[in-house]
Amino acid sequence: MIVSGYLRRLGLAALLDAPPSADGLRALHRAHVERVPYEVLDVWLGRATPLAPGASARRIAAGRGGYCFHLNGAFHLLARTLGYDVTRHVGGVQGHDSEPGVTANHLVLTVRGLPDDGNPGGEWLVDLGLGDGLHEPIPLVAGTYRQGPFVYGLRASAVAPGGWRLDHDPRGSFLGMDFGPAATGMSAFTAMHEHLTTSSESGFVRVATVQRRDASGVDMLRGLVLTRVGQGRRSVTLDTARDYYAALADVFGLTLDDVDAGERERLFHRVRAAHETWLATSTATTPTTTPAATPATVSATAPAVAPLARPAAAPSPAPSPA
Repeated sequence: MIVSGYLRRLGLAALLDAPPSADGLRALHRAHVERVPYEVLDVWLGRATPLAPGASARRIAAGRGGYCFHLNGAFHLLARTLGYDVTRHVGGVQGHDSEPGVTANHLVLTVRGLPDDGNPGGEWLVDLGLGDGLHEPIPLVAGTYRQGPFVYGLRASAVAPGGWRLDHDPRGSFLGMDFGPAATGMSAFTAMHEHLTTSSESGFVRVATVQRRDASGVDMLRGLVLTRVGQGRRSVTLDTARDYYAALADVFGLTLDDVDAGERERLFHRVRAAHETWLATSTATTPTTTPAATPATVSATAPAVAPLARPAAAPSPAPSPA
């Protein structure tokens, strides 16, 4: 029942009885990052989110998103149920102001046994939880891979013996991600999940972040600043609750049917207060060039959070997804 609802959310109900294939894996990955956003709004709503993959799958089927532990955790369950040979790994996302390491701030997936013309070995890197990361799975083979406006590199990890390093595009919101070769269970992420969702040092607690990838770029909402990164970059500030919730629904597909009117009012008040605090503290220190936004996956464990991408003027809003 969970898997059927999950596939309906992805618009791929026909894959329920389909045999595993490289084309099927690509379709699942694309649909997931396009339809299920990376989001940490429950942290700002004061709600605990369990790590259990079944709970994450039900959350997604009901219309919500999550961050890497939810998204990749649920996808592991979905893919395994559909017959894919999928493995979880402990990873670590490196921000622009941190060192590389396998810190358990990221859950990574690999899939094997699906050879095709472009990947005869049949092993794939699968990651639904990097925000502006992969749009499709890439071969688990060292090389360079272009997906839309972003170019990714895959190479042997220098910090995880036998593991891999994904290098992000220079315009990306993080530098890269390392992961080890060993399989792991969800218990490996329990302590970090607690930290990310409760610590005052966590970027999830400090910045209300939502991200959604598509074939031509990524939409990012950090606080009240909505940014579209594709061939160019443009941002707009959402000044009202109406605009904020319209963007969540229209750009990210988050209608928040599970959030009542009182919770919506309190959520927007918190996000607006954090935005105003950022404005007050950044006015005297705004650099001449806008810094790249740090992704929630990284800023969650960094000692400081990069400032929101403050628009220099009043650009057009980011477009809704196709």
